[in-house]
This record gives sequence, structure tokens and C-alpha cells, in this order.
Amino acid sequence: MSPPHSHHTPWLSYLCLGAAMSLVGSYVGFSKLLVLVFPVFLLAWLRFGIAAVAMAHWVKRSASETRLSARDRKLLFLESFLGNFLFSICMLYGVSLTSALAAGVIMAATPAVVALMSWLFLRERIAPRVAVGIACAVGGIALVSLVQHADTNAAGSLLGNLMLLGAVCCEASYVVIGKQLTGNVSAKRISALVNLWGLALVTPFGIWQAWGYDFGAVNAMTWSLLLFYSLTASMATVWLWMTGLKHVPASSAGIFTVLLPVSAAAVGVVFLGERFSGVQVAAFALALAGVVLATWPNGKARVQVI
Repeated sequence: MSPPHSHHTPWLSYLCLGAAMSLVGSYVGFSKLLVLVFPVFLLAWLRFGIAAVAMAHWVKRSASETRLSARDRKLLFLESFLGNFLFSICMLYGVSLTSALAAGVIMAATPAVVALMSWLFLRERIAPRVAVGIACAVGGIALVSLVQHADTNAAGSLLGNLMLLGAVCCEASYVVIGKQLTGNVSAKRISALVNLWGLALVTPFGIWQAWGYDFGAVNAMTWSLLLFYSLTASMATVWLWMTGLKHVPASSAGIFTVLLPVSAAAVGVVFLGERFSGVQVAAFALALAGVVLATWPNGKARVQVI
């Protein structure tokens, strides 16, 4: 059942959606710096732990929410296992083996993979335009993989790209599963509960890598970047996205995913000293074309409160 009409300003919702995707892209880029300092499982454990403290007051059920059903609990676990735990591991290992630019191109395939999964699991029809968008996304990934094949660490780059592609599949699963949760659970509580599951799943591996790790060698700048990564990845982006999605149709909201690869690539160029090659420009253009084709609303779509 749709909620009563709201006078919420659509542009505010657009701002929330755009900010969410920009933050996701930025932490994908900045995480390349963090994996140079922290082992992957330790980094994931610290991220979930910091966010759990910050979101402790979001765990409690509000008076307006119903109790979690058995189905809700299963979906929350899957949401965390795929969208938090496996996504973090694949993304962090992936960016440690390849460039932030490559990560941006590959992560641009997310809406195309969402369309495929929606067709497989939700029986949603794939329009011809979306099919072309999927082909563009695949072409972008192929190009960025080919340009890295000449590198001295071609095998590592290929493995990194495959790990990032796994992260894309995890993120797409997160979106598909999330569609079934927002009607029963608030955005804040979803964020907090999913993060707690992530913390529980990664804790044994995090403790193993924390044993003997020299925390005293980590400088203040790195701790600050870790704090930013933890709060944006587990807290801010989820809340911003869910908040914006409440007042914008999914077909319109999807176009904002274009900001993810753009911001990831911008971090790589501005902060990490990476440079575009001609082939990378072509790969990026293909990937962005795929995003636009896969997510642009059709002529019948209208922005409305849902």
C-alpha cells in the first residue's frame, strides 16, 4: 500500500541519491590507500566495528515498525552476507590488485547486472534498450581488462578485475534483496542490522589478522581515512539512498548510479595520480553509456511520491 501523498521536495531526494552514489564511488577509490596499510579482513572488521558503534542507537525498533518476521530476518542476513561481507572482501581485494580507474569502469556495470538479476529473480522484463546497455557495460569491462593485459602484473590485474566483477554481483544482489525489505523495516534499522551481521561474519577473520598487527605504526591521516570509509560505507550511503528512494521511482533513481564510476575515477586521477589512456577513455565512455541506457526512465515514467 502506498503511503499518503507527501509534499517532500523531489530535488531534495535527488540530492540524497546523488550524494549516496558519489560517496560510494569515493570510498571505492580511497579504499586503495587503506588496503596498503591494513590487511583486507582487518580493514573490513574495523569498518564494521566503527559503524556498529556509530549506529548503535539505530538498532532499536521504533513504535511504528512491526516485529521482524522470519522472512525479514533471512533477507537481512542475505543482504549483509552478499551486500556487506562478500562485497567488502571482493571490492577491497579487487582494488588492491588493480587501479581505481579500472574499478570505476567495472563498478559502472552495477545497474546492468541489477537488470539481469531482476529478470532472473523478479521476472522483470529486459527492454531492448537495457540489453544494449548491458552489452556496453560488458564492452567497457573487456576494454579495461585488455589495456591492463600488457602490464607486468597482468595476472594480478585480471584477478583484481574478476574480484571487482564479483563485488558488482554482490552489490546487485543487495539492491534486489533490498527492494523486499524497505516496506517493513526503516532505512536506519536496515543499515544498523545489516552492519551488525557483517561484523559478526568478519570478526573471526579480523581477529586473526589483528593478532600481531602493529597498530602503533598507523598514522593519524590513515585513521581519519578509515573513519570516513567506515561511516560512509556502512552508514551514510545506505541512509541517503533509502531516504531518497522513498520519494523517487526506482526507474528515475537508477540514473544516479552514473555518479559511482565518475567519483571513483575522479579519486584515482586527483588523489592517486592515475592517468587516463585512450583505451581507458573509450572503456569509461562505454561503461557510462551502459549506465545511462540501462537506467534512463522511459517516456511513460514520471517522478512521483511512492
